[in-house]
Amino acid sequence: MMATLIAKEDVPLYKIVPAFVDNTVRWLRELQYATRLGNEFKSKTHITFETTEGARSISTTVWSVTDRFVQIKGGTNIPLNSILDVHF
Repeated sequence: MMATLIAKEDVPLYKIVPAFVDNTVRWLRELQYATRLGNEFKSKTHITFETTEGARSISTTVWSVTDRFVQIKGGTNIPLNSILDVHF
């Protein structure tokens, strides 16, 4: 999967849409772990998500995760159902 890397500050500039396959349950578990990594070890997580302009990817610290969204720095929320890939 080819995704364009963007700055995390640019996420609000894109219209985020649901991914073709909804893996919310999987991403919820992974992002809960990523939250711990970010808070305890300042570790970055790479998140790829779907937009109307195609897949976009960011490298960021995960601040929090709910049952529907992941929150990154600056209060930006990305819907879990739009996420295509997560890796640490």
